Amino acid sequence: MYHRYAIYVTPAPDSALADFGAHWLGWDSATGQPVTQPGVAGLDLPAITAAPHPYGFHGTVKPPFRLADDTTPDALLADLAALCIQLAPVTLSGLELARLGGFFALVSVGDSAALADMASKVVQALDTYRAPPTAPEIEKRRAARLNPQQEAHLQRWGYPYVMDQFRYHMTLTGRLDADTRETVQAALATRIADIALTPFAIDALTLLGQDDAGRFHQIARLPLTGLAP
Repeated sequence: MYHRYAIYVTPAPDSALADFGAHWLGWDSATGQPVTQPGVAGLDLPAITAAPHPYGFHGTVKPPFRLADDTTPDALLADLAALCIQLAPVTLSGLELARLGGFFALVSVGDSAALADMASKVVQALDTYRAPPTAPEIEKRRAARLNPQQEAHLQRWGYPYVMDQFRYHMTLTGRLDADTRETVQAALATRIADIALTPFAIDALTLLGQDDAGRFHQIARLPLTGLAP
């Protein structure tokens, strides 16, 4: 059994974006296998990607959580599958490379209200499966200097960046020093230049489990088959 679970957006299998993300981070959550990272002159890529590496390439919808005592992984999967039948696919205008604080990620372009609404529905609908965060987990989150709304979400939902604080992104690095950012940005821009990122369709949600080594593995990638309002 995995010790934490999460619900992510993961790229379509065998797509150029999935291949890029797995190789860049050195971990393919879909296969549960390490992947050889590219050599990038002047960069220690394993060190640069150490923080996001075990999570695999993804966009968070419901952040990692421990299962509540009276729940099971099978029940979680069944309820997520039922929810995905009701949820409609979402198409973003696109993704673009951006620096968020000290790290790089692909972020959504244009109006992402439909995605934020879908993410909120997933967080709420499956909240009964989430065990409360521990005191150390709460303090770790508070170290990021949360605003009052984020603190309220941390208390209610176990994570600060949900609901109105949700910002979709697909993390590509850990926090970088100023001397490294320009080289990393150039390397990333070169590698995504030929990948179709506009528009970006989200037509499935993926349930993943975290193993004892901290790496996330795909359990199921479930299509969104609901009708748009």
